[in-house]
Amino acid sequence: MVKFLKPNKAVILLQGRYAGRKAVILRTFDDGTRDRAYGHCLVAGIKKYPSKVIKKDSAKKTAKKSRVKAFVKLVNYQHLMPTRYTLDVDLKDVVTIDSLQSKDKKVTALKETKKRFEERFKTGKNRWFFTKLRF
Repeated sequence: MVKFLKPNKAVILLQGRYAGRKAVILRTFDDGTRDRAYGHCLVAGIKKYPSKVIKKDSAKKTAKKSRVKAFVKLVNYQHLMPTRYTLDVDLKDVVTIDSLQSKDKKVTALKETKKRFEERFKTGKNRWFFTKLRF
């Protein structure tokens, strides 16, 4: 079988708290680990999407509307829907499995992820990733 769930691939979560949210795969575990015996991956995604920015907004309001909230978690392959999109945000050095173990490491990883997602949003690239899914 062809391996298509690769790092930097954009996915949509199907189950859990973040169902319907977009995320990007950071690391895959095809054979599972000792804790999780099934195929899963480490993802970083968008908890709160940026709002629509219009021309007449002030700089302060534009900055507020451009905010992004992020999440980081391990997700079962069964709960992902892969997309054709990729996102070349470099989060490998920031988010690791160890960063999920303790609260303060996770908080620092989330802050850095949020910062990198906001930078990517402000450049205007990967517009699809930063828009809500329509229902």
